Amino acid sequence: MRPGANRGWLLRLVIAFSFAQGAVSMARPAVSYRALALGADERAVGVIAGVYALLPLFAAVPLGRRTDHGRCAPLLPAGVVLIAGGCALSGTANSLLAMAAWSGVMGLGHLCFVIGAQSIVARQSEPHEQDRNFGHFTIGASLGQLVGPIAAGALIGGPDMAGTSALALLVAGAGAAVSFTSLWRIEHRAPATSRTRQGERAPVHRILRSRGVPAGIFISLAVLSATDILTAYLPVVGEHRGIAPSVIGLLLSLRAAATIACRLVMTPMLRLLGRAALLTTTCLLAAVLCAGIALPVPVWALAVMLAALGFCLGVGQPLSMTTVVQAAPEDARSTALALRLTGNRLGQAAAPAAAGLIAGVAGTAAPFVMLGALLLIASGLGLRPHRTGGARTRKTEHATSAPEHERH
Repeated sequence: MRPGANRGWLLRLVIAFSFAQGAVSMARPAVSYRALALGADERAVGVIAGVYALLPLFAAVPLGRRTDHGRCAPLLPAGVVLIAGGCALSGTANSLLAMAAWSGVMGLGHLCFVIGAQSIVARQSEPHEQDRNFGHFTIGASLGQLVGPIAAGALIGGPDMAGTSALALLVAGAGAAVSFTSLWRIEHRAPATSRTRQGERAPVHRILRSRGVPAGIFISLAVLSATDILTAYLPVVGEHRGIAPSVIGLLLSLRAAATIACRLVMTPMLRLLGRAALLTTTCLLAAVLCAGIALPVPVWALAVMLAALGFCLGVGQPLSMTTVVQAAPEDARSTALALRLTGNRLGQAAAPAAAGLIAGVAGTAAPFVMLGALLLIASGLGLRPHRTGGARTRKTEHATSAPEHERH
């Protein structure tokens, strides 16, 4: 089956990703609350959040290499098993060290799932479909980020914070297992045109020198770091400002709902502004909004800022995927996506740890100022893929604007 011929696989992939991401999004604040209940301070919460990215940091490129020369689908059930196990075992752990370890297992599972899923989307989408299909794929992540924090906020609370957060983690593990119901006939059996013969491996330095790849990796790192620290540190901000866990869950879900809205209107925004201008504008606005969260504003103002921030952050992930895929050598697209995920995990490992140190010294709102600076740099890099995209980008844009009968 040729790429783009049938999108039923994409719907099933979005459903599976929704449950997997929902479990992770439910587990991340639950881990923070359970760690606080077990006596962790802001620094310890940052370290535990960083360990989530530690194992994936070393596994991403080997998994990408394997996927470039083989099937993608086996990574999906393996990822679900690791996510479900990491969530459930985090709920039964009674020490901060054990919680950090199982958080790392959860992160490894999420990496396996995402590398497999993103590689399937890249391999089974025509070039002119990639912005749209990656946008639809990331709706699955946003749906999970919408439901997960609400579920966590509904379960966590009361005098027994350790017990209710453990329950939330067990429920998250069960939710991840539901992904199995959609993991069928997602990958086409026919060899994809981008798959290469065994032994043909583009060096990592060649991939990283491809124009547009470094910028796409950094933009993705900045956007994901913002999302990740919001998820891990908004509960800490809520504790300091007297905001209930249920309200924090609603605020995080409001951000995710705004991200879904953004991705639903991604195609008309791209037609209006173009990829480079859209990336630059949204990263710049997100930088201002992130810094604004550091202000002691009332809950309603915080809700408005998080909704606007969620809309702006919705652009970075799908467009950075397309940027990396189209800029990378054709025989190394999965590896390029894995390098992008390595950058993401590096940000997830370093940003929460840095946030914990900053929060310990300058207060719980200071990490959001750091995020603002990171997104400000990303807004400048957003222009670079447009300036250096070259013939491939122009060819893709021509295909996108061509009539339907001319595209095939």
